[in-house]
Amino acid sequence: MQRGGVTVTAYPNWTPASRPGIVPLHPYGFGTILGRSFVALRHNPKVLLGFALVVQAVAYIVLAAAVGAIAVASFSRLDTVAYGGDDWGAIFAGSTVITGAAALVLSLLVGALSVVVQGVVVSEVAHAVVAEKPTLKAVWARVRPVIWRLIGYSALVVLASLVVVGVLAGIVTLLVISVLWLGILVGVLFVLGLIPLYAWLTTKLFLVPSVIILEGAGIRAGIARSWRLTRRRFWSTFGVIVIISFGFSVLAQLISVPFSLIAGIVPGILAPTGTDEIGAVVGMVVVQVIGQFGILLVQCIALVVQSTSAALVYVDARMRVEGLDHDLHTYVEARDAGATDLADPYLVGVGRVVERPAPVPVGAAPPYAGYGAPAGYGAPAGYGVPAGYGAPAGYGAPAQYGAPPVPAPASDAPATGSATPADRSADEAVSGPATPPPPAPPSPDVAPPAAPTSWAAPGSPTDR
Repeated sequence: MQRGGVTVTAYPNWTPASRPGIVPLHPYGFGTILGRSFVALRHNPKVLLGFALVVQAVAYIVLAAAVGAIAVASFSRLDTVAYGGDDWGAIFAGSTVITGAAALVLSLLVGALSVVVQGVVVSEVAHAVVAEKPTLKAVWARVRPVIWRLIGYSALVVLASLVVVGVLAGIVTLLVISVLWLGILVGVLFVLGLIPLYAWLTTKLFLVPSVIILEGAGIRAGIARSWRLTRRRFWSTFGVIVIISFGFSVLAQLISVPFSLIAGIVPGILAPTGTDEIGAVVGMVVVQVIGQFGILLVQCIALVVQSTSAALVYVDARMRVEGLDHDLHTYVEARDAGATDLADPYLVGVGRVVERPAPVPVGAAPPYAGYGAPAGYGAPAGYGVPAGYGAPAGYGAPAQYGAPPVPAPASDAPATGSATPADRSADEAVSGPATPPPPAPPSPDVAPPAAPTSWAAPGSPTDR
């Protein structure tokens, strides 16, 4: 509406405060990223727990069952030939190749499914930042257009890793064949060099899936964006990766070791005399399956948490560099005010650079300290310091005015802190004799004193 030629906008009704998301809408720190990565699991359990964990668990179970069935079917042919013959060796080699190839192909399929799960998690976390709980259909609508880019990037990473490892392994093999000790030494150096290289590249490329999903970027553009966004944030990003990976690895070992010990004890308990070998084997297999299922569950949760942390690192990096927090605030306020057809806040300020003021160190003066009066405005002329008050820090009394006279106390003896006659004489010499202030006019609210009267009560001694 128009008021005085100015457009005024207002909410049509009272609007409650915006709901908080899983992170504050301002740059946050390492602890927030680490803690909220686990909080996101219960923010939208239908998507994160109901889809991501179940899909991964089913995929890994199907993978293990399929590889096991192929191995049993291929190696069972060894029972039809004599052990140690030419046919036995050929069948054994062929069964090994078939089983390995099947395991590789199925592992790649499961890896592609894990990439899809990672995309779903990143998309859901992007909604959770602005306090939204989308359905799986809405999340998939964001992931579906870029799913092949995610799979292509994952395949590119696997292919590059295989090429690097294959080339280095070939160099080491040739050196071992020619000079054994030199080959071993170079192999150890290669392994020690690959560890920091892997950590560095993993950290710098940690945000590529988030960039592809939330910005719709291509593989090359996603790699360049992740490289820029992790600039000056390498160690915090590396710390998130290490702590989450190390924590879940320890948890997996805590589950694996006890079940492995139990699996070694079960045969002796079920078949102490060695007569019930089938029952002992079945018991050991059951214990191992339970332990592996626990490890599988931990790995699935680890993938979800690590994908969540990648999305949060991406959001924090863009808040610090591109002012994404302002775009998110604008989006949330407009959405809660009832606006529709809003632009995606993650696409508004892509690539811009926002200069933020440097943080004030603890104990330092605020940024506005040291500013004086505005230009053209000074202290009023002709006024000294009021009686009983010291001059402000850095300011003295004007040169042409001395200290104001202090009235003498009522008693003859000078009071503590009062001016002596000598001091008053000195003041009068500087600023002239002190003139007494004029009497204050009577207040209209106070009635003047009544005139005396000669009236007295009849019969009183004064009634004359």
